[in-house]
Amino acid sequence: MSSTRTDGRPTALLVVMGVSGSGKSTVGAAIAQRLGVPFGDADDFHPPANIAKMTAGVPLDDDDRIPWLEAIGRWLDEHDDRGGVISCSALKVAYRDRLRAHAPRVTFVHLHGTREVIARRQASRPGHFMPASLLDSQFDTLEPLGPDEAGLVIDVDQSVDAIVHEYVVRSGRADGTPDSTSGSTPDSTPDSQA
Repeated sequence: MSSTRTDGRPTALLVVMGVSGSGKSTVGAAIAQRLGVPFGDADDFHPPANIAKMTAGVPLDDDDRIPWLEAIGRWLDEHDDRGGVISCSALKVAYRDRLRAHAPRVTFVHLHGTREVIARRQASRPGHFMPASLLDSQFDTLEPLGPDEAGLVIDVDQSVDAIVHEYVVRSGRADGTPDSTSGSTPDSTPDSQA
């Protein structure tokens, strides 16, 4: 399989990033469905020790995140040919560099929101293992996409449909065709734009 469709455009290999509560999983799944590519949720890649720390309100450190990021990087590499979307906080440039080491052409969609908007969203998702008390540590860790990083920044304070529509338009998928069509692999990655 090739990383391009029959029309020559590259398949989508995308990380939907942002702090906890930004809607990465919901938006990532919606974008993947729109593009017709597989979806992965980075929460599923955490080892039990990480989940236990976060559930206890203890922020993860870089050592905790390395095996998690490596597993996500391997998922991206395995989906390079047919495309895929995965949700992952990817808060630091160093974390995104680790993902790019596995999948150099990966692009990012940063779901951006104020502390107030994210706190409101977190309050509506009881039972998630990331407690709202860790929100400040997430914002403290966040390093926004740099001008040299391929990706888009999208405001989360809108509906999921509106976010997906903005992604589709800004990434050049405004023709409305799904990324996977009969007899071809999935499609396009967003242009660099932060």
